[in-house]
Amino acid sequence: MTDFPGLARSTWHRLEPVHATLYFAPEATAEAAALGYDTTDRWPAYFAWRAAPLGRAGAGLVTATHFSFSPATVARHVPATWDTASPEAVLAARLRAVDRALRALLGDGVHDPALAEAAHLARTAAEAAHPAGRPLAAANAALPWPDAPHLALWHAATVLREHRGDGHLAALLAAGLDGCEALVSFAAIDAAPLSAFASRGWTEQEWTAARDRLAERGWVDADGRATERGRHGREEIERLTDELAAAPYRELGTDGCTRLAQGAEPLLGAVLAAGLLPRSSTLGILTVRPPAPR
Repeated sequence: MTDFPGLARSTWHRLEPVHATLYFAPEATAEAAALGYDTTDRWPAYFAWRAAPLGRAGAGLVTATHFSFSPATVARHVPATWDTASPEAVLAARLRAVDRALRALLGDGVHDPALAEAAHLARTAAEAAHPAGRPLAAANAALPWPDAPHLALWHAATVLREHRGDGHLAALLAAGLDGCEALVSFAAIDAAPLSAFASRGWTEQEWTAARDRLAERGWVDADGRATERGRHGREEIERLTDELAAAPYRELGTDGCTRLAQGAEPLLGAVLAAGLLPRSSTLGILTVRPPAPR
């Protein structure tokens, strides 16, 4: 029997770096600057790029959908980000940014028939990602599909990653974790260097209070390290996340998932070879090439 939750995870490892080019490619920085965003700080453009499908969203909605960011961090950027550029202008610019970035990475590879097949398969999966209870997935799924295969692949990767991310928030809530506790429990299993979590904007006092709450529940010890209960809790969150993300890959089937991975491999390789992505992050994605699904 095929392990579709496992396929959901392995395929995410392949497609997340493709989606994430938007946040790290110099072409995206240039587009953000042209819109008027301060690009000396990563976050003004990040919140604009990611929240634009929601329309002119306020701080409350963006905080709810960007669960691991402190409300204060979100409020510093939203809704002021829409005074710099409208959501419609941001969406047009992000597609231009991705087009420029992926063409720079792939060159003539944007015309590869294998890439076109991967885009078709990824779209099939994305259209099977039912959006009920998943606001960021629904908002991205409602956008027009780009015609060019490399852009269609990126758009599908975006829908699928937000579908997974929305499900991950449900798994965190089911475990009884708030946004800061989610990060503290993740840091406790050494998922990333502690410094990587600072960008989410929680104060030292908020971090300490969240750690104390987790210690009361038996998830971390006095030093903030995960206990057996805490590790089991995180494993259950990831298991549920994978299960909630599996439906699109069941639609593709094992062969379809394999062909998607193969078709997307040159783009994944180009993204990783370019060194655009940080070597460690709070996402937990691989920064080395993952094995092909079997």
